[in-house]
Amino acid sequence: MTTLTVTLPDSLTLYLQEQIASGSYSNANDYIQTLIQQDRSRKQHLEPLILEGIASGAPTPMTSDDWDAIRQSVRNNYSDRTQDS
Repeated sequence: MTTLTVTLPDSLTLYLQEQIASGSYSNANDYIQTLIQQDRSRKQHLEPLILEGIASGAPTPMTSDDWDAIRQSVRNNYSDRTQDS
């Protein structure tokens, strides 16, 4: 395990203390470790998607049909979630 010294501005220190006081984290180490793990996970998930998009070919302009399909997908997802509740 490596020990790190981190300097934070007062506003971030206060925020960190609030997160610990909320009971979600037992100390600053837990909070910072969680943030780093979430960042790593997000990057591991997003990087392949970005590369897939780059490799998918030349970009094409969005059409009104594309936007309509996106809106409908969002409506369907929202409807599915509200029915599950």
